[in-house]
Amino acid sequence: MQETEKIRDYSQVFPEFQKFIVSRGFVQEAKAPYFAWWVKRFEAFCANSPADVPDRIDDFLANLRGEEKITDWQIEQAYQAVSIFLEHYLDAENVVFKGTLEPVVDKKEAIIALAKELLRIKHYAYSTERVYLDWIEKFFNYIIVVRHKNKQIEPRDIKDFLTYLAVKRRVSASSQNQAFNALLFLFRDVLKIELGHIGKALRAKRGPKLPGVLSVKEVRCLFAHMEGRNLLMAQVLYGTGMRLMELIRLRVQDIDLEANIIFIRAGKGDKDRITILPHLIKEMILKHLAEVKAIYEKDVTLGYGEVYLPDALSRKYPNAAKEWRWQYVFPAVSLSVDPRSGKVRRHHIGEKTVQMAIRNAVCRAGIVKHATVHTLRHSFATHLLMNGVNIREIQELLGHKNIETTMVYTHVLRDMSNIPKSPLDNLYGDCCTLTGTGKSNSP
Repeated sequence: MQETEKIRDYSQVFPEFQKFIVSRGFVQEAKAPYFAWWVKRFEAFCANSPADVPDRIDDFLANLRGEEKITDWQIEQAYQAVSIFLEHYLDAENVVFKGTLEPVVDKKEAIIALAKELLRIKHYAYSTERVYLDWIEKFFNYIIVVRHKNKQIEPRDIKDFLTYLAVKRRVSASSQNQAFNALLFLFRDVLKIELGHIGKALRAKRGPKLPGVLSVKEVRCLFAHMEGRNLLMAQVLYGTGMRLMELIRLRVQDIDLEANIIFIRAGKGDKDRITILPHLIKEMILKHLAEVKAIYEKDVTLGYGEVYLPDALSRKYPNAAKEWRWQYVFPAVSLSVDPRSGKVRRHHIGEKTVQMAIRNAVCRAGIVKHATVHTLRHSFATHLLMNGVNIREIQELLGHKNIETTMVYTHVLRDMSNIPKSPLDNLYGDCCTLTGTGKSNSP
């Protein structure tokens, strides 16, 4: 059956479509008629359009943009309505899945407990574990509270939940994909349910974005409003191009002061790489490590001094966890209980501590750009390009898998260095300014 014919077959059931989108929690009941109206307009538009479905949607939206009375929010609503109609409503009766469907209410806690166990068996990071479990909890709440469904969960519920997040909760594309990854783990690894085509078709598309970058002057101003350990961490981030988690997980043995390099272990994608150690901060690092070693020796005296070791290293080398070389370069201020093992250890500094330090310094420096910890990494790459460093070398330093990811900084550099002259500047000549009345003060 052709898609156009399928839409025509459903042209008389729009009241059922309204009930459908309300029951799935996509929209409030008061908005359902408007969604149905957009679908009816789309159906009428498709009657004379032989194009494929994606092209018909684009043409339909372009046609709406050409109408003076149609606003941007109405076009967005029309797009949501048509997407729900095609991706959910038309397929609701025809999707076949493999696997055993699990009850929701009776086994919710057991399922979440099993998910936590599998995440730890598969050596997922603790931060990933918390995020995944949080999304799984929100998914169950959606099924029970919004959908009023207490019998079974099915793969099609993933599609409904992600649409609910996008339409009702208006989450970003990255958050939607994060939720999808968590639910993909839930269905495939925990429930052992095969997702079929849904597993390949539900990722949200994020438009191309240019990274925010600070100028050299702004970086210098930022550092002028920092001191001590916070300043050192910011300089390491900017001087090496590290990610935040790579910085706080840095071990003493990963810094080679003689070779002027830093080893980054198990970075994004579980890959190791080498980056540069700036000469400017070598003395600061030596002084900082001396202070950290004094804290470490005090911990050892009190019977502590142990740190977390990745994977099975703690079993293979039972004494390694108390060795100086394995200590964190930026340890936490106090000892804490490991939430997984229950052992008392001195963990690395928290992510929020670094983020807050950068945020406060940005405010004090009067920088109006949106600047975060990751902005220092973007600035590192862009400033290397400005200094003539080869793009392939920058790719290696950043740990990018694909050169296309690194190439985005060439666009930033082009925008910064080759900005065309505005026609307004050419209007009255180079030596004139406007007085606020539209008249030039040129003699």
